[in-house]
Amino acid sequence: MKVENLRDLLVDELRDLYSAETQLTKALPKVARHVHDSKLKEAIQHHLKETENHVKRLEQAFQRLDESPKGKTCAGMKGLIEEADERMSEGGDKETLDAGIIADAQRVEHYEISAYGSARTFANLLREPEIVRLLEETLKEEKAADAKLNECAETINVEARAA
Repeated sequence: MKVENLRDLLVDELRDLYSAETQLTKALPKVARHVHDSKLKEAIQHHLKETENHVKRLEQAFQRLDESPKGKTCAGMKGLIEEADERMSEGGDKETLDAGIIADAQRVEHYEISAYGSARTFANLLREPEIVRLLEETLKEEKAADAKLNECAETINVEARAA
């Protein structure tokens, strides 16, 4: 897609996010299976449900713009997921693996926070208040997921150091 104006850029960003979130709905169950800490597992499973809702919100945004969500693969998310897959396949002691999974998950969250923030700004400038609302709702959940990962890390990282 050739990006010629801010609306095109918004659609491009939303397609990237749609691809990213779709990839995550497939990756998060695998991550949850590799996690040992019950609070971390619960946080990941909770975020999977949120991620499914993120996809639905993005679909609503595309409907408002009369655009299709298809047509782009988020290479950034693909790479982040590949790194997490590599870590999980390498194994290791459970505390250290969980600490590594948190690091991988936080990279994902920070990527999404950045992308949703940019898309929200574009939608705001284009006077698309409903899309701004949808993106803001997801952005809040992404920030909350990152905060929950920080909370889990406080315990898990100490346990990994002791392992």
